[in-house]
Amino acid sequence: MSLSTLKKKYIDPQLVLLLAGFYLLFDLVLIVKVAYMRTYMRAEEGGEKFLWSEFLVQNLLFDYIIVVSYMTLIAISTKRFLNKNYSWVKIISIHTLFSILIGLIIRFIFDFYSIIAGRIDIADFNLRKSINAFIYVIDLNFLIYFAMIFIIYTYYYLRQVKQAEKRHSKLESQLVNTRMKMLSSQLQPHFLFNTLNSIAVLTDMDTKKAKDTIADLSDFLREILYNSDRNRITLDEELRILEYYLNIVNVRFSDHLTITKNIDESLLLKKVPAMLLQPVIENSIKHGYSYDHTDLKIDVSVYQENRMLVIKVENDGAQITETHAQLMKKGVGLKNIHDRLSNLYKDKYFFEIRNRENNNGVETIIKIPE
Repeated sequence: MSLSTLKKKYIDPQLVLLLAGFYLLFDLVLIVKVAYMRTYMRAEEGGEKFLWSEFLVQNLLFDYIIVVSYMTLIAISTKRFLNKNYSWVKIISIHTLFSILIGLIIRFIFDFYSIIAGRIDIADFNLRKSINAFIYVIDLNFLIYFAMIFIIYTYYYLRQVKQAEKRHSKLESQLVNTRMKMLSSQLQPHFLFNTLNSIAVLTDMDTKKAKDTIADLSDFLREILYNSDRNRITLDEELRILEYYLNIVNVRFSDHLTITKNIDESLLLKKVPAMLLQPVIENSIKHGYSYDHTDLKIDVSVYQENRMLVIKVENDGAQITETHAQLMKKGVGLKNIHDRLSNLYKDKYFFEIRNRENNNGVETIIKIPE
């Protein structure tokens, strides 16, 4: 990963400015305090000579640069902690250590500068005095450090809340669009004509099956229109909705379509994106049939693999001649699936449509976190 990519991924300029502004405010308060003490609480003559230039440049400026640089690194580390989901005990322990470390770093740099600048001779350097100076402000360093850590965590929390609200709003819109597109596709004249024609034929041949098909069509359309606007539902609910659709297409394609399901029943309560399977299977049926493939077999599998929920839809029909990326640009339904998966799981998912290894049909593979 390049340096520019790392900066873009982990360094937030707004957060750095916020931390710099906070510590600048602290330094301004300190300057006012020192000015007041020098004016009204000045020590008796003969004390150590005080120079404002030395105080502002050697003390405040160096300290400011060190602290802001150090806290920028801490902000980067904090973002990595959040991404890795460390426990709070571990995070607090690490930050407590870092709060002590910053005091040691500041003390070391000031001592080193004093020796280099000739303010003290290395032979006269007093380690005990340096340690005492560190201990004298350790509580202040601790409070300042954790005040800035509070700013960092609050900043990231508020940003995550805003991003979550934005994703939720986008997902709701996508879910509504999905339902409307599904309803629109299913209400196309050829779909209704073929389905109603099948029902009409069944009325004379198999009255019970005709009634069942009407019920399936009604239930399927009702699920699309009135089902709750949840972005994720249980796998069991998703399969129930899918069953209505499969019953209808089985009547339409009769003996020319075989659909088998291999579902790990221990996963039925796992959450999956709503209305996920139907457009995938519809795409498999639409592109699976060809002049050389008048009979089609579709296998639907759901299983667990490496802590991921895997949904695989395979057919033995015509192969695709376009890449997955090209299909995403061409198919509105498929692009909608991709966008919803991206918003729900960010980059923690897998979605691909490809020809099977044995050159016999096409497979669609979706992997999502459990």
